[in-house]
Amino acid sequence: MPDERHPERQPGDAAPGAEQAAEGAPGAPRDGRDTPGPDTPGPDTPGPEAPPRWRRARPWVLSALAVLIGLAAVALVVAYELTPVSATPTTVTFDVKPGWGGKEVAANLQQAGLVRNARIFELYLRARGLDRSIGEGLYDLSPSMSAAQIAAALDKGGRPRTVHVVIPEGWRARRIAQALHDAGLGSADAFGQLVRKPGDLRPGFVPAGDGLEGYLFPAAYDIPVESSPREVLQLMLQRFGQELDASTEQQLRARGMSVHAWVTLASMVQAEAANPGEMPIIAGVFLNRLDLGMPLQSDPTVAYGLDKPLPQLEAKDLQKDNPWNTYTRAGLPEGPIDSPGDAALRAVLDPVRTNDRGERYLYFLHAESGGKTVFRPNTTLRAHNEDVRRYLQGNAP
Repeated sequence: MPDERHPERQPGDAAPGAEQAAEGAPGAPRDGRDTPGPDTPGPDTPGPEAPPRWRRARPWVLSALAVLIGLAAVALVVAYELTPVSATPTTVTFDVKPGWGGKEVAANLQQAGLVRNARIFELYLRARGLDRSIGEGLYDLSPSMSAAQIAAALDKGGRPRTVHVVIPEGWRARRIAQALHDAGLGSADAFGQLVRKPGDLRPGFVPAGDGLEGYLFPAAYDIPVESSPREVLQLMLQRFGQELDASTEQQLRARGMSVHAWVTLASMVQAEAANPGEMPIIAGVFLNRLDLGMPLQSDPTVAYGLDKPLPQLEAKDLQKDNPWNTYTRAGLPEGPIDSPGDAALRAVLDPVRTNDRGERYLYFLHAESGGKTVFRPNTTLRAHNEDVRRYLQGNAP
């Protein structure tokens, strides 16, 4: 019958609180819904606090930071590799060969100790658009220069690739040929053959059949390294041509002297003189002897004719006749015996032929006295012999 205390409840309904008690009992069946327990928030109970947004984005931030740190490390490495190799400001001549691009230049710069890292420097050149525009030639660089400074120097272009050769006055052609060979400009044999048989390289003032001895002008030369032996000798002949200007040609004509005689006599003066101050008097002695028909009696001409160095000349050699022996033959020798310099050439054109009394110089000698070199010109054989006894035979008073 209806429950009078709960008239709205029908028979079979559970008593108030029974369902709740049943669900809360251990092992009680559930209807599939989770009923909040003591530690579980219910529908009206606030849940745990959500993680902050920055924590949700943390993987992306770490990745970005890693990338930035990596880039910074690479930048530091690159910056270091572009710094100078050394603080020592030494100069290194760097040769860029024909056809080299940025890769070859960078590799050889590293090998020369001028950059730290060839690959990085190559990329630096490429970034600046210089990897294909570096010209061949010689560059004066230093390990104390940064990569940027080296790149700027390469961008300006190098100087021509030359070799510096110095030919002193008085050298014979054979010695000049050896010096040119030592400088890497060709074989000594190739130079020697051209000197002996120059063909159309022979200047017009050199007698037919003669070589170039005496005409390879002694001077300092910067010669392109790719020059042939013919081109090298042509350069030296052109330098001699500068000595043979219009004024010189006029003086030679006035004296009735050929270019060949001028150079031959100057080569003797060059070989005999101890210094340029002696040259005008020695030239005067030879010119006076030529005027009088006296033999020139020059030891260096004999040594040249015998292909000997002057110090090796012996007294008996003076009587060995050859076209250059000025003891056995009158007049000038066959041709020049060395390459005379400007002072010797000028001395022949402006000689000192007499002493203060107007007496012609006909003799001279060199000797050592008191540790000093003595130069004694004389006008008579008697005075000359007296000097020989005094200075050369140890009979000085």
